[in-house]
Amino acid sequence: MITLTTAQLETWIGQLFWPFLRIGACLMVAPIFGARFVPPQTRLILAGAIALLIAPMITVPAGVTALSGAGVVITANEVLIGLAMGFILQVIFDSLAMGGQLLSNSMGLSFAFNVDPMRGASTPVLGQFYMLLVTLTFLALNGHLTLIRTLVDGFGTLPVGGAGLGRDGLWMVVTWGQQLFSGALAVALPGMTALLVVNLGFGVMSRAAPTLNLFAVGFPITLIFGLLILLAGLPSVQTSFIALIGEALDLVRSLLRLPA
Repeated sequence: MITLTTAQLETWIGQLFWPFLRIGACLMVAPIFGARFVPPQTRLILAGAIALLIAPMITVPAGVTALSGAGVVITANEVLIGLAMGFILQVIFDSLAMGGQLLSNSMGLSFAFNVDPMRGASTPVLGQFYMLLVTLTFLALNGHLTLIRTLVDGFGTLPVGGAGLGRDGLWMVVTWGQQLFSGALAVALPGMTALLVVNLGFGVMSRAAPTLNLFAVGFPITLIFGLLILLAGLPSVQTSFIALIGEALDLVRSLLRLPA
């Protein structure tokens, strides 16, 4: 006859519940997984399936229940770890979208808005184009599989009930937010500089031919030059994204104390 004790049941629940929280929190804010077009039920099923598969490998503190004071602290730590991982990756995607918005403002496409499928909000069409480009690049590089593997490996080096991220880890996550602006400038600055040269050329034309209607001529020319600059800069955008996503994954591994 099989007998189950309360301690055994609490251990089994902890082995499933706390990993589910970390994985679910990460998938809730991570790129692609956290998009609006992904139903919440899909994220819950995926997080539950991953947690169920790795539950036998998880060790939880003995004698700690989910509803105790120590259990609440562990729950908060697991949610915080998952949110930090998803936030680090999402910043890179947002930086590319912001770079596209800056470039669209310079080339005269600031009025062209479309619905962003990732969030359901209206964004400039060029920012959405960059977002779709880096999303496909991320999937082609199996970034989604790398994220899941990193999540699973992190339970071995940063176990449930451990010290958590700590003050240094939280500060690393906070300072990572600067990548939102530096990444956007890295993407948009070459195109904005080239368009500035074009606008300076229109300024010289206005001095040489004051009767020329630059508003009627300058806008289509700026738009054409902007599209050509966009086409020429696509390889560098992908290269910059690959480098940034590599840095993001290295930071996630560092937070989880995984080898680089």
